[in-house]
Amino acid sequence: MSALLPSRRELDFQLFEVLDAGALAGAPRFADHDRATFDGVLDGAWRLAVERFAPHAALADVEEPQLRGHEVWLPAPTRDALRAAADAGYFAAPFDASLGGLQLPWSVAQAANAVFAAANVGFYGYALLTVGAANLLAAHGSPAQVERYVRPMVAGRWFGTMCLSEPQAGSSLADVRTAAVRAPDGTWRVTGSKMWISGGEHELADNIVHLVLARVSGGPPGVKGLSLFVVPKFRLRDDGTPDPQARNGVRCIGLNHKMGWRGTVNTVLAFGDQGDCVGELVGEEHAGLRIMFHMMNEARIGVGLCATALGCAGYVAALDYARHRPQGRPLGERDPASAPVPILRHADVRRMLLAQKAWVEGALSLVLYCARLVDERRIALDAGDAAAAREHEGLLELLTPVAKSWPSEYCLEANKLAIQVHGGYGYTRDYPVERLYRDNRLNAIHEGTLGIHGLDVLGRKVRQDGGAAFAALGRRIASTVQAAAAEPELAPLARQLGGTFDRLAATTRRLVAAVRDVGPERALANATPYLDALGQVVVAWRWLEQARVALAARPATPGEAAFHAGKRAAARYFFRYELPRVGPTLELLDSLDDTALAMPDDGW
Repeated sequence: MSALLPSRRELDFQLFEVLDAGALAGAPRFADHDRATFDGVLDGAWRLAVERFAPHAALADVEEPQLRGHEVWLPAPTRDALRAAADAGYFAAPFDASLGGLQLPWSVAQAANAVFAAANVGFYGYALLTVGAANLLAAHGSPAQVERYVRPMVAGRWFGTMCLSEPQAGSSLADVRTAAVRAPDGTWRVTGSKMWISGGEHELADNIVHLVLARVSGGPPGVKGLSLFVVPKFRLRDDGTPDPQARNGVRCIGLNHKMGWRGTVNTVLAFGDQGDCVGELVGEEHAGLRIMFHMMNEARIGVGLCATALGCAGYVAALDYARHRPQGRPLGERDPASAPVPILRHADVRRMLLAQKAWVEGALSLVLYCARLVDERRIALDAGDAAAAREHEGLLELLTPVAKSWPSEYCLEANKLAIQVHGGYGYTRDYPVERLYRDNRLNAIHEGTLGIHGLDVLGRKVRQDGGAAFAALGRRIASTVQAAAAEPELAPLARQLGGTFDRLAATTRRLVAAVRDVGPERALANATPYLDALGQVVVAWRWLEQARVALAARPATPGEAAFHAGKRAAARYFFRYELPRVGPTLELLDSLDDTALAMPDDGW
């Protein structure tokens, strides 16, 4: 089987037909590019993914990262693949030209990243972290920090991490204990330990730039007392190059061995326990968590992209297997001597494949739409249109928990069905789908659990700025509904989506009011089902948009006609099998059910 990549036709459809990314070249920021440039970026990603990433996707299952002393050993192809991606400009793709970047649209860069993640998510994780850390420093670092750290990260010579969690704190960042004390020279001395740090130690790059949340003495308690520090693995010489003989007091003291993503080493780090650990403050004191959210939110959408890519890879594998595996006969065929048919002919296999298609292509549409919002926000800022920039930013903030969580759940379900399509072979290592499932299972926990994102979206995002972002989402959905209603084939779907969103909006108002009337504990007790309902509605919207584009297409070949027909069939599936599940969830939410809260502590 060839590399398990999302089809190029699918990415072209999502990126250029649904999102019209080619039009971005008309903005001054992207004026040096055109559709040919964007195609070249995707073509190059395909080649690198096939040649450097995909052949080693299963390598970490048999050659896991190892801690040798305080150094982490990784298989050699890891460095080779990442070096090739950096040299080809894929780390630099979205960054400003002034920083050595290619200044490409974020949506185009994310489409290329989906290819890398599908090919080998364990390798891709290092690039995801590095680009996110460099983006944070480019936005919030001092000019000296940008020059010192961002440029080598954009070039892919140095890698980055985010160091938030601690052994005793987990996701509760209010309980972070790592401390920072100012030194006479204006730098800081960092002491403490961090847990679950992806890419925290390795020899893949000339240096590692750790972004560390820590407390400054005298700061307020809880998350308001956290500050952010940049801590390099190696101290820098006067010319800005790292000194391999000058370790900066950061030690790897353990590895976390995970069920998936094994190629991305996950570490326990100690700071300053054996020699000074020198850090530089990023931004202002006690603004650390606010600044860190710049990277966290980007990483959350990145996790959604990885979940989507893994779901796509499983779907590609299952579809290929179903087309080529002969087994059984049609239900009406009674002659046992007749030839077996490919399992694609069996109704239940078709159902499972259609479910996978609906989930993974819906998720891809969602994460690429979020990337397009990043581009639109930047274009609005360049044009001085503050109101448009605020709307794009608000929508992105509202959709970030959805873009992280919905693909993490439903593309994992797609991977589960991919195993089922393979039958007994599915849970053997003879086929890739068991590995893809293991890799994807981590994404429901990566960058915050479903429960945390449910609390975020219902407790904060839908109420933010008086509900402005939720209202903007409603207007965009209504615009699609109105346009689709003019097409007889799509009119029933348009009515269904419009009615479901109205119900969702009413439930949202009820739950927001309940926070005030009955208290947050009960009002938010079922925040995770609310997140799921919101995600189903948003993905239904993205499917209706895809169906509109597919219906309006004028295919030139039978293959194109079949592609667009498949899009419309998958949209119908989503509206018939998935969106109706929202109704019972909203009924439960409207009741302010407290079953989980009412369970006695000694009743388990």
